[in-house]
Amino acid sequence: MIQAVLIDDEPKCTETLGILLRMHCPDISIAAVCNSGEEGIEAINKHKPDVVFLDIEMPRMNGFDMLERFKKIFFHVVFTTAYNQFAVKAFRYSALDYLLKPIDPDDLKLAVNRIKEMKSVPSKEQFDILLRHLQSNSKPQRIALSTGDGLIFVDTKDVMYCQSESNYTHVRLLNGEKYLLARSLKEFEDTLPTENFFRIHNSFLVNLSEIKKFVRGDGGYVIMNDETQITIARARREEFFALFDKF
Repeated sequence: MIQAVLIDDEPKCTETLGILLRMHCPDISIAAVCNSGEEGIEAINKHKPDVVFLDIEMPRMNGFDMLERFKKIFFHVVFTTAYNQFAVKAFRYSALDYLLKPIDPDDLKLAVNRIKEMKSVPSKEQFDILLRHLQSNSKPQRIALSTGDGLIFVDTKDVMYCQSESNYTHVRLLNGEKYLLARSLKEFEDTLPTENFFRIHNSFLVNLSEIKKFVRGDGGYVIMNDETQITIARARREEFFALFDKF
């Protein structure tokens, strides 16, 4: 069984989450339900849970303040939040798990399944990336890529292009490294800064700064700095050319 602690300042939220876990996630055993960060710290130290479902916005001590009280995070964290779309992107930058309120049972089951598959608990750098982007409206400079072996932290400018393969995405870096991630290309399109990245084709999202050449022949294609040739989709050409009118 997976031991869980639920922390949210709204009792109705912890009650609802508890019901959903009991109904849809039989592998989860609820060790404690807490309605403040102070209670949460005490429960975590007492029960040593495998996972903590944690609300971010709480009075007196929010979710981040609570996590900072621990010298080492020895448990998985699933944030529960009512944040807007901008904040959702921040979670994607950090590769930390989250559930949007009101919590959907299917999303909850997926989050629990991801916890089962994870080989390690979150790193301090992941929390730092998340907090930095939640507190700032600036564009992401760094992103966490969740791979089968763990996490890779890269600067967004070091991503050359992303290529879709069904519900997976190959991410090619400037240094030649390539990673296969269990995320759709649409998720990367929604996450990476739009002024630097463009969905040039149904299967490709490219770093505009890494395009070496545009070739008009064969319907039009670009050559990236690593010599990869990528066709420009007919429906994307006008928008693509308009981008370069700005340069």
